[in-house]
Amino acid sequence: MTESDTRASSAQHAQFLVEPWCVREPELRLDRLAQSESVFSLSNGHVGLRGNLDEGEPHGLPGTYLNSFYERRPLPQAEAAYGVPETGQTVINVTNGKVIRLLVDDEPFDVRYGRVHFHERVLDLRAGTLSRDVEWTSPAGRRVKVTSTRIVSLTQRAVAAICYEVEAVDDPVRVVLQSELVANEALPDLGKDPRTSAMLEQPLVSEDHMSNGHRVVLVHRTRESELRMAAGMSHEVTCPDAADHALESLPDIGRLTVATRLKPGERLRIVKYMAYGWSSQRSRSALNDQVVGALAAARQTGWEGLLKEHREFLDDFWEGADVEVDGDAEVQQAVRFALFHILQAGARAERRMIPAKGLTGPGYDGHSFWDTETFVMPVLTYTYPDAVADALGWRHMTMPLAKERAGQLGLPGVAFPWRTIRGQECSGYWPAGTAAFHINADIADAVVRYLDATRDERFEREVGLEILVETARLWRGLGHHDVEGVFRIDGVTGPDEYTAIVDNNVYTNLMARRNLLEAADTAMRHPDVSDRLGVTTEEAASWRDAADRMRIPYDERLGVHPQCDGFTNHARWDFAATKPDQYPLLLNVPYFDLYRKQVVKQADVVLALHLCGEMFTAEQKARDFAYYEALTVRDSSLSSQTQAVVAAECGHLELAHDYLGETALMDLHDLNRNTRDGLHIASLAGAWTALVAGFGGMRASRGSLRFAPRLPGGISRLAFRMRYRENLIKVTVTGESATYELLDGPGLVLGHHGEEFHLEKEAVERDITQEPAPTPPTQPAGREPTPRRMDPHDRSRRRVR
Repeated sequence: MTESDTRASSAQHAQFLVEPWCVREPELRLDRLAQSESVFSLSNGHVGLRGNLDEGEPHGLPGTYLNSFYERRPLPQAEAAYGVPETGQTVINVTNGKVIRLLVDDEPFDVRYGRVHFHERVLDLRAGTLSRDVEWTSPAGRRVKVTSTRIVSLTQRAVAAICYEVEAVDDPVRVVLQSELVANEALPDLGKDPRTSAMLEQPLVSEDHMSNGHRVVLVHRTRESELRMAAGMSHEVTCPDAADHALESLPDIGRLTVATRLKPGERLRIVKYMAYGWSSQRSRSALNDQVVGALAAARQTGWEGLLKEHREFLDDFWEGADVEVDGDAEVQQAVRFALFHILQAGARAERRMIPAKGLTGPGYDGHSFWDTETFVMPVLTYTYPDAVADALGWRHMTMPLAKERAGQLGLPGVAFPWRTIRGQECSGYWPAGTAAFHINADIADAVVRYLDATRDERFEREVGLEILVETARLWRGLGHHDVEGVFRIDGVTGPDEYTAIVDNNVYTNLMARRNLLEAADTAMRHPDVSDRLGVTTEEAASWRDAADRMRIPYDERLGVHPQCDGFTNHARWDFAATKPDQYPLLLNVPYFDLYRKQVVKQADVVLALHLCGEMFTAEQKARDFAYYEALTVRDSSLSSQTQAVVAAECGHLELAHDYLGETALMDLHDLNRNTRDGLHIASLAGAWTALVAGFGGMRASRGSLRFAPRLPGGISRLAFRMRYRENLIKVTVTGESATYELLDGPGLVLGHHGEEFHLEKEAVERDITQEPAPTPPTQPAGREPTPRRMDPHDRSRRRVR
């Protein structure tokens, strides 16, 4: 098959229709079931339900998750080494309450048998619901219609609910519904890809089960981590005739069975309320009571009430977060899809982490990385800042563990884990784990960004300052002044995991520099808290001195910043000899070869150009960007959004549009062929970042909010809303001008391409000067992003990594 044939085939078999406010699957694709389960996941940050079919089978990967509920597992090492973790943590599939089985005249409703006349699922991004409509004829010739609607409540943290209806079509039928709670489901083998989960079998041990009326509660604990959880369900049943009911509970299953007869046009309706809770400390009876109470509250609210308050929550969110894109319908859908899932990942996490996959799948063992602070939190900071305060509050709660880890490494301050669920380091590979100390500066940077956007003084005093102080102490102990007085940070790994254990990574040093300065400034603002933390004048002065003397490598010969000391002297990777099926390189070539060559997994120096842009001139940005474009293979989904932002800033607007498409469509188009394991939450965040920080040119720091908007040819209009310092503003960009509106708040000073103005009641319009496009940079052979300015039905989805 030729490449053009492949493109046509992809277009004809698009899984989801392109619509502005929903994701619609017009037919069931069993070969893509696992991907759709991730896409259709519902969550509120506390409980997450994968988008499995109601009847439970067939499935790609069943999944119900509770934030931070995990099991311990050993991390075997080929050779023992001091400081390498020996125990890991893995998110587990908890008790599944989604299952509602249907029998039609004794025939199980199963889409693999009989005849499916119609099957459609819709994720409604405004209502926050997943709905399903099916018309099916059983092998025995009985025809029924099935409809269901599912939510995970954003207002009642413990609650999810399903409204399920079955209607007889042509003939009278006897129907039986079995609504279930199922623990310890069998899970498929996900293979050997290290990015997927460790998938533990039978992780839950039954402690209690009870049934009463229409309610069932199951209580379990994990075998090793000794966490306890409870899951409950309660029902409202409506049918035109009398129905038989039977309720039972066993250690790993609870079941309500309802049997009745339906005439053509008659319906059996079940509203199923589910509630979840977990704790490492509370007793069985306390958790049981918690779940029973949550079910009572849900029933009191009622199905329609749950839908109403859920929709109102989302209406408030969209009022301050919506992004409008004219000219690229795929990106329009994708950015709203992204914002919806980012909100779901953090809205009700409440002092828990935001995992790399959210609560949409078991990928990366359910761990949280630097992705959250660097890519996800910026979006939430300007759209739903409460979630940022909660997530950073979780980091603050884990600081005793981070201090313990730093002490184990012989360092002062805190060493936050590279990957974790509860706060302990769970990375068994030092070069791409602990050595990536930049995560400490990434967390500190998220604190600074949140404080700048909200002026939350209570948070600054109670949470932010201690994080800044203890991370600054880490940098002061990790680095040292050399014989010339230059401050060096040696033996670390930056964002690019293909270049490990290096000296003076540019990104790490610049972020550490900011961390040190912000810690000193914040400590000065709160001397009473600083005294309690033991910060002296001499210590703060040492932070400033280290920041002022920080080494930032620069190659005078090439006129670029080497990623680290000596990087530009390494041999270049032979991209021409690398076959397409060898990507991602980490799965196909030895690390030692990657470590000694100029090949970049993901944006590193380019990320510094974005996040520390004030440290570079425009000319340096242009040269650095072009240099690293030729080396970056994007074997990480984190890269394209950063390349989009810096490409736009350097004037490569069409290239930025291409990268926007890649980050925005990562999961809707399954570009990495691993969406089955869960959504790429940080890549989804890149849709917002590429549009707002890229084409909107948004930068914010120290009370200054600035824009430098310019659009590519394929986008005729961009409008976005964001929150900053008690203000809600809307920015509308066209090819010729930008209009700034104050929707709520006292007003503020904004910047437009370097010009400052005060925004109050009246909208302000400013012209946009068109500039000639610079010479486009080149990418490694075969690693160019797919162009956006072409017929969408002719776009290749060839990027597989």
